[in-house]
Order: sequence, then structure tokens, then C-alpha cells
Amino acid sequence: MAPAQELPPETEAEPLGDAADKSRVTVVGSGNWGSVAAKLIASNTLRLPSFHDEVRMWVFEEILPSGEKLTDVINSTNENVKYLPGIKLGNNVVADPDLENAVKDANMLVFVTPHQFMEGICKRLVGKVKEGMEAISLIKGMEVKMEGPCMISSLISEQLGINCCVLMGANIANEIAVEKFSEATVGYRENRDIAEKWVQLFSTSYFMVSPVQDVEGVELCGTLKNVVAIAAGFVDGLEMGNNTKAAIMRIGLREMKAFSKLLFPSVKDTTFFESCGVADLITTCLGGRNRKVAEAFAKNGGKRSFDELEAEMLQGQKLQGVSTARELYEVLSHRGWLELFPLFATVHEISTGRLPPSAIVEYNR
Repeated sequence: MAPAQELPPETEAEPLGDAADKSRVTVVGSGNWGSVAAKLIASNTLRLPSFHDEVRMWVFEEILPSGEKLTDVINSTNENVKYLPGIKLGNNVVADPDLENAVKDANMLVFVTPHQFMEGICKRLVGKVKEGMEAISLIKGMEVKMEGPCMISSLISEQLGINCCVLMGANIANEIAVEKFSEATVGYRENRDIAEKWVQLFSTSYFMVSPVQDVEGVELCGTLKNVVAIAAGFVDGLEMGNNTKAAIMRIGLREMKAFSKLLFPSVKDTTFFESCGVADLITTCLGGRNRKVAEAFAKNGGKRSFDELEAEMLQGQKLQGVSTARELYEVLSHRGWLELFPLFATVHEISTGRLPPSAIVEYNR
């Protein structure tokens, strides 16, 4: 395992006293959105006295075509040249390839990795996080277990024994990276003060964050909209037009709301009108990676797999919509709900080749 990056000299000697009360933040993940999250957070830890300046960012180590390690390049250039090229993260961001070392001093963890990796990451962190740790998940997806679906925030809370909020919203990472105005929603359970601390940590003049007491609602919006975006991509690939796409988005929002409330009756109707709901659905169906790859899938008549297209088009980034559609289909099938959610079911059946892309508008609505 590669040694952790040494702290720059100016951060080695923290003054005693108030420093002990300052929060230390680690970002677990360093892809496109993870790098943008680190940039947002790092700009705030420098100016807010309640946080240590340094932000650790755990990086899954990769060797670049140049032969250099990704962590070394991030630390020498202050830039994630693979996943967020051309954007400076902040001199106080330190990339660390050692997961346990990256989290050992933190008392606030920001999880932002593809959802399919989270169970393994949590297992590695059991017993390695500080008591009283607070976490937030920016991850869109769910784990499906024998006993039913498990949201990623619940997985984190249960495996690590810590409270976990969520942050979701209309957040295409490359637009936030260049500081175009955007919004997001923090979902929290009971402690409004913790939610406000996360709001403070993420908010900037161009990134407006609002708290909502509805973790499941916020998280399910962020998860399910990727499935609808796959459907929107099919429509684009088949050149069906804007009316059809709008209809698919409306039907998708209806199914998102119905599924969320069936699974968690506590989910609030108003959550779907926050940034995490209708706004995130719109932006993902217009410009996200799930829509983009689904469009290519439909243009090829479903003859090239999503795995092949993902590898070709996303430079190492991962699709969430296809795996979420599969997990969703398992839940719907197990509970006898397939007929209640025809759009969700059809997306999975097209993605796996059981139906042609044109079936996106042929199911019984």
C-alpha cells in the first residue's frame, strides 16, 4: 500500500486549545463529483473557524498513462487530471491512497463513490472511525439484500454505527466545478444542528444548499432519477422529440414518488419539489451521463451493451442508472409491484436486451 502523503509543513503543528474543537473533514472518493465536493468543502474550511483547513481526499490509486500515480499528480498539481481536468481543487486538499489513514483523524466523513463499492468500503472502515463521527452521503443508489432494499445512508449508519445525512440535487459536477449557480438538498433525520453544519460546509455563493428533514425522500429522489434518465436517453436516441421526453419525465416522477412512499410512508410530498426532486430529475434527463450513454445504446438498437458503451464513453466513470434499474427490478419483482411501475420495469428490460429501445413508449401506462 502506498505511503500517505506527508502533511505540508505549515499544517504539521496545530496550536493547542481551540484546535481540538475544530472539525476535520475527509472526502471518501475522488471521481468527478468527489473532486468537486472536495473543492467546495476546501474553499469553506479555509474561511470557517470551526474547521481545520486541510481536507483529506481518499483516492483509489491508479497509474496514469504517464506512469505517474494519480495521488502524486493531484498533490503536485492540485488537480485531478483524470476525473476533473483543468480545475484547481484548493491547496488545502491532500490526496491519500490509504483509506484508513485518510479517515483516522476525521470527525466528518463525506462519502462520494459509485454505490456498488460502498459495502466493501464500509467493511474496511469498521472500527476505524472516531466515536461521534458524522457522515454525509452524496451517493445515488441502493443495495438490495435478501431482507429488502437498503439505502446507502442506512448501510453507512448500520455498518459504522454513525449518523449519516445525505446531499442530493440538480448537480452536474462539471458545471459546479466552473462555479455555475446550482442548488442542493441536505436530508437529515433528527438533528437540525448537524444538518446546518453540513449546509455551512457545502454552501458557496454559487452552490445553495437547503436542509430537509427527510433522509429517505431526498436519497430516493437522487437514486431513482437515474433510472428515469436512462428512459430519457432512449427517447433521445430514437429521436422521439421533446413531447415524448416530457411525458417520460412526468411518468418517471410519478413512479419515483409512488415507489418512495410505498417503501417509506414517512417520505414527504414536498421533498419532490426540492432540488433533490424535480430539479435533479430535469437536469439529469437533459444533461447527465446516464442519459448520454442510454442515447448511444438506443442509437445502436441495443446491439452494444451498456458495459461496452460505459467503458468507451465515460473514461473510468461509472453509470448508476443501469445498476439501479436492476436493483429496483429485483425489489419490484420480489414484492409483486412490477405492474405498478411499468416505466421502471421497462427500463430494466430494455437495458438487458429483453425488449427493444422502442418499447420505452409501448408499455401499458
